[in-house]
Amino acid sequence: MKTYTLILAIALFFASCGNSSSDSVDLTAAGATFPLPFYNVAIKNYSSTTGQSITYGGVGSGGGIRSLKDKVVDFGATDAFLNQEKESEMPAEIVHIPTCIGAVVIAYNLPGVEGLKLSNENLQDIFMGNITSWNDEMIAATNPGITLPDLSVTVVQRSDGSGTTYIFSDFMSKISTSWADQVGRGKSLKWPVGIGAKGNPGVAGTIKMTEGAVGYIGSEFAFAQKIPFAEVENSAGNYILPTLESISAAAQGEIPTDTKVMLTGSSDPAAYPISGFTWIILYKEQNYNNRTQKQAEETVRFLSWLIDKDAQALAQQVHYAPLPEPTVAQARAILGSVVYKGQALSK
Repeated sequence: MKTYTLILAIALFFASCGNSSSDSVDLTAAGATFPLPFYNVAIKNYSSTTGQSITYGGVGSGGGIRSLKDKVVDFGATDAFLNQEKESEMPAEIVHIPTCIGAVVIAYNLPGVEGLKLSNENLQDIFMGNITSWNDEMIAATNPGITLPDLSVTVVQRSDGSGTTYIFSDFMSKISTSWADQVGRGKSLKWPVGIGAKGNPGVAGTIKMTEGAVGYIGSEFAFAQKIPFAEVENSAGNYILPTLESISAAAQGEIPTDTKVMLTGSSDPAAYPISGFTWIILYKEQNYNNRTQKQAEETVRFLSWLIDKDAQALAQQVHYAPLPEPTVAQARAILGSVVYKGQALSK
């Protein structure tokens, strides 16, 4: 909690600097680390072309939700949509704007091992602590022809409230009744086994430094740190790596109008099974905490750009799948419902 508060305080400090004109506004946001590489490149691009100052703090989905609840940011970010109960705990009505689709990969550190496959049963037993050595016969049966080392399994998980954890645990709850009954789904979990690290960068760094480690991270963090990740069994029994095509396949089919749906465990035989939307969350009524109409307008203008084709092309550059066109239309309709003093905002 102290670390979260410090990160957010630093973000707010820098957002308050350089406000050289009464006509300019600074926007501040905080939340999920899962889409952090996309948001970093998108904000840099948007700011350089528009001059608009936006500061984003990667404090985890739980931190993003708390920041919005406390009304200290212009918008939050989360990889786990707020259900009806969680929305009722917010001080006012919020809306969810999907921004891209990402993959949670099962990253590992096994020197000399490439092309590792992990079945649903393997994942259940590894993350519940039933498999403790990498040369276990169950993993060997899934990987004929691969020599597995006699190394202890070290599970690495998120120590902070995390939408990445929610995506992963949602998938695990779908493939394993044992997991669903004993661990369940959530942004924070009571883990059966393993060590914790903060944020996707923390988990990625711990895996990279620890032989025998395995954990779940956003795919871009594995790409950036050159950490191998496994092919994962999907609902059709196919072993799939995350690519733009396999991640996009997870979002095919009907999406509810509010876009609040988990994409894990897709029935598409080509889909990577641990995929998910990530959302920006903001108050539907933007007139709060002495916010100006210009702040509200600039917030909506940025989010409108973020779901448009130029920003979605940037998402692909950092290994996130763009939103399908029908989902973009849904996101625009949701964004169009955002108001200031009850009046629609121009984008």
